[in-house]
Amino acid sequence: MTKKYTVGVDYGTESGRAVLIDLSNGEEIADHVTPYRHGVIDDRLPESGIKLEHEWALQHPLDYVEVLTTSVPAVMQETGIDPNDVIGIGVDFTACTMLPVDERGQPLCLNENYKENPHSWVKLWKHHAAQDEANLINEIAEKRGEKFLPRYGGKISSEWMIAKIWQILDESEDIYYQTDQFLEATDWIVSQMTGTIAKNSCTAGYKAIWHKQEGYPSNNFFKSLDPRLEKLTETKLRGDILPLGAKAGQLQPEIAEKMGLKAGIAVAVGNVDAHAAVPAVGVTTPGKLVMAMGTSICHMLLGEKENKVEGMCGVVEDGIIPGYLGYEAGQSAVGDIFAWFVNNSVPQYVFKEAEEKGINVHTLLEEKAAVYKPGQSGLMALDWWNGNRSILVDTELSGMMIGYTLSTKPEEMYRALLEATAYGTRAIVDAFHENGVSVDVLYACGGLPQKNKLLMQIYADVTNREIRIAASKQTPALGAAMFAAVAAGSATGGYDTITEAADYMGRVKEESYKPIPENVVVYEKLYREYETLHDYFARGANDVMKRLKSLKAEMSL
Repeated sequence: MTKKYTVGVDYGTESGRAVLIDLSNGEEIADHVTPYRHGVIDDRLPESGIKLEHEWALQHPLDYVEVLTTSVPAVMQETGIDPNDVIGIGVDFTACTMLPVDERGQPLCLNENYKENPHSWVKLWKHHAAQDEANLINEIAEKRGEKFLPRYGGKISSEWMIAKIWQILDESEDIYYQTDQFLEATDWIVSQMTGTIAKNSCTAGYKAIWHKQEGYPSNNFFKSLDPRLEKLTETKLRGDILPLGAKAGQLQPEIAEKMGLKAGIAVAVGNVDAHAAVPAVGVTTPGKLVMAMGTSICHMLLGEKENKVEGMCGVVEDGIIPGYLGYEAGQSAVGDIFAWFVNNSVPQYVFKEAEEKGINVHTLLEEKAAVYKPGQSGLMALDWWNGNRSILVDTELSGMMIGYTLSTKPEEMYRALLEATAYGTRAIVDAFHENGVSVDVLYACGGLPQKNKLLMQIYADVTNREIRIAASKQTPALGAAMFAAVAAGSATGGYDTITEAADYMGRVKEESYKPIPENVVVYEKLYREYETLHDYFARGANDVMKRLKSLKAEMSL
């Protein structure tokens, strides 16, 4: 039989990547990256130069289309694969990354009348300027005893759909009323391929308070937030919500020609980047926590019943793998913290040494930090450079390091930051495990596990669990391609279920990271110190971080 292929497109924070996948074994035949032309828009709007306020993060929707018309034809041309042998395409995306569209499905920021209004643009996942709205959502939901709140760890995040929509209504009523629908970017880019809007259950469940059995919260709840929001779900969030692996539609001829693919092939409903990675490492059963590790970390776990877990981002039926409850938690900065340190706090002599050795600064710092034993640096950090997603759900927290002396070296600080992010994951693991959602082994995918061995050993030691590493370097894209194979179905050479696809295509490396007993003992002591600082600065004993942020905002006016 002729081999069959699908394309997976992974939309990240800075770029999009297309990967061509062999459906017989999950092998990556080719990949291509397209950096977003406009990047992350967090200072001024393109063209107009209008200044953005604090905590804003936007993107340009045409950058997403450019990924399809640049990276997809690139992988097809590189391989020479016959387009007739490509049976489907799937995408994954950062979330909640959302945008307002008109009745034709076009982004309002592309309309000359609205492009100078920041609220007409795509709000990236790390847009945190809707914190006031998120606080009110949580306060009102708790007072009303809304039963959806425990499904999200007790707090709805400012990063999510409803808070962002309410911010638009609060600050730009005109944009709100001109909006026909608010869409996740993953659903919008799928609509650009199919010509119709099809919404996916993953983003709806985790980011928009939708429940498979109960739907959205009641109109009365939305009315209690703001009378103008009463009919929100019936109007601007309307439409059927399809399960993962469903076929959103067929690739339309005009876009197919630009992508170098055959018109009419299956387009899978959209997915979240981290969630798509779970079957790509072969995980389709409970007890296995998958960490998608990059600029941030998303933690995914399957369960068989709905449990309450502090600070989880959500528990959604069929949200990751059909037949299971999908749990999500996360850390909103990990690789970003290490990059911040290298870009802002490393002395010139370290850069010079790295250059002389022909390696990058991260690699040099990892080598130097690996010489130290746990606890030897005398440093401890809190990993909140971009706030805390789990278990505290508080974007107003900030980073901290304690224990400096006049002899502290850059590699010691670097190691302390690696350890801090591991402690953040430990807090998440403990929260799940202690609340009836077992965590027996960890799986890691994304850029960081492939680059930093010291980091992964620290995570194994801090969590006292084995860590298995994805064999694929493009795990979310592989997962998106797997769901595309399910959308295409076995009749065309794909698969009928994601579990079946995972059996053939999901892969991990043979070697894994196992806890080192003597390190586990020391890290247990250090983690208790982290817990003390964690609770002191985050649970009301000392709100200095929030006061400092408030003063910063006041003085920046």
